[in-house]
Amino acid sequence: MSKITQLMKNEAFLAYSTYTAIVLLKMMLMSLITIYFRMTRKAFSNPEDITALGNSEASKKYLQTDPDVERVRRCHLNDIENIVPFIGIGLLYALSGPDLSTALLHFRIFAVARIFHTIAYLTPLPQPSRGLSWLVGFVVTISMACRVLTTGLYL
Repeated sequence: MSKITQLMKNEAFLAYSTYTAIVLLKMMLMSLITIYFRMTRKAFSNPEDITALGNSEASKKYLQTDPDVERVRRCHLNDIENIVPFIGIGLLYALSGPDLSTALLHFRIFAVARIFHTIAYLTPLPQPSRGLSWLVGFVVTISMACRVLTTGLYL
């Protein structure tokens, strides 16, 4: 049996793949939301972005920052800062042989926390909702990292 076939029979890895795809698609959606807000608020950050609006001096007023666009960008940056570590640590965790129900719990909690974080950020919901959702996802990633370190510690 090939290594790839063995990997595809690893249910924890399949669960990891599913939830990684979900959070990556959510993160990619943030790019589209950023574009939407830039277009509807006419708030562009680069001179070449306004060429469709004409090359006049009047169109230069659209080179501006907008609070809504910046909020979406900060949410997207927060995704990058949290989803990228989840991908790496989650992969190592899935390959460390965790119990499937525990792995599913980790992956599901992380995905829900990130989705709720985005809702809390963009709505905006009052704090501490956003902070708590960030913390939940962070703790899940730390929990998986601890499992990886205690399972195969080579120092």
